Amino acid sequence: MNASEAARRLKSWALEAGFHRAGVARLERSRDGEAFLAWLARGDHAGMGYMERRVEARLDPARLLAGARSVLCVALQYAPVPGAEAAGDLWARVARYARGRDYHEVMEERLAAVAARVEEAFPGAGTRPYVDTGPVLERELAARAGLGAVGKNTNLLHPDGGSWFLLGELFLTLELAPDAPLADLCGTCSRCLEACPTGALPAPYRLDGNRCISYWTIEHRGALPETARRLVGDWVFGCDVCQEVCPVNADPSPGADPALAPDPRRAKIDLAGLLAMGREAYVEAFRGSPMKRAKLEGLQRNAALAMGNRGEARYVGALGRALTSGTPVVRGHSAWALGEIGGGEATRALTAALAGERVDEVRREIGSALARAGRSGGREGLPG
Repeated sequence: MNASEAARRLKSWALEAGFHRAGVARLERSRDGEAFLAWLARGDHAGMGYMERRVEARLDPARLLAGARSVLCVALQYAPVPGAEAAGDLWARVARYARGRDYHEVMEERLAAVAARVEEAFPGAGTRPYVDTGPVLERELAARAGLGAVGKNTNLLHPDGGSWFLLGELFLTLELAPDAPLADLCGTCSRCLEACPTGALPAPYRLDGNRCISYWTIEHRGALPETARRLVGDWVFGCDVCQEVCPVNADPSPGADPALAPDPRRAKIDLAGLLAMGREAYVEAFRGSPMKRAKLEGLQRNAALAMGNRGEARYVGALGRALTSGTPVVRGHSAWALGEIGGGEATRALTAALAGERVDEVRREIGSALARAGRSGGREGLPG
């Protein structure tokens, strides 16, 4: 079987396994290596220190599998379904890819099925799957495999699938015929740069993680610095703004995978419910969810920030309870949120909590919040 026929066969197996698109790229040294190193040098990766590890493997992906020659890249669509927008004050502020089952599990299962067929049809062939894990510059590989063109918002754009898709890879020791890359889809458009609420896209094709809502709500652990607290707005997990405004996404693909559909078991959870959730309830509610990445403390911290940034008095009761029941990080951010909301009820909750608080950092948060709450007497929150 020649390289072209082998490539066609593997791509057909990927589609049969449930992926929406598949393409092949040769494994060679990164063509975007200098841009990646410059991104690291600027500190645009924020607190994601793991990006600095195994840099040489990222730049030379053939190192990830002995004898590797090709990579099969796959795309799984999660495009929003028209008329099925999330309701309530939580899920509308969770990135769409994270509202259902963990895509890692879905894609790993399907890549394993493809790998099994490869190993049966090509005895002795080596395979190694990756799904958003390991030292892989997967966007570059997928672009070279023809799955999309890199957009100015740094997402991969496809003329049919927009940017609402996830990537996976199967590294192979087989020699496969590569696909042709797609042409640029952005042209002169700069809507994503203009719409980013935090300025995290300071230039085309550059993402500054220090200002990215997805970084702060998902990757960062512990307390958020004061400036970042307002940056995240009322997003709880991730952000979709730069995708929502992209013209390539104007007509969402109807091919969203059912496995990634919003989970009805979690649909009724709101911000107050998330903030009050105990460990056992969290484990049960978020089993199989990509939102576990932020951990319970991170999700509750984010919920408190969302409440504070919305500035609505209806959240004071939930935040007041979290002041006495949450971890120090959650208590501190609940105090900050009460200071943002302001008013008499918030002031009373903060004053009562201060009397019993023993952690110095939380006491400082409460003191600062009291000063703001007393001055503001309540403020206008975010719309919605």
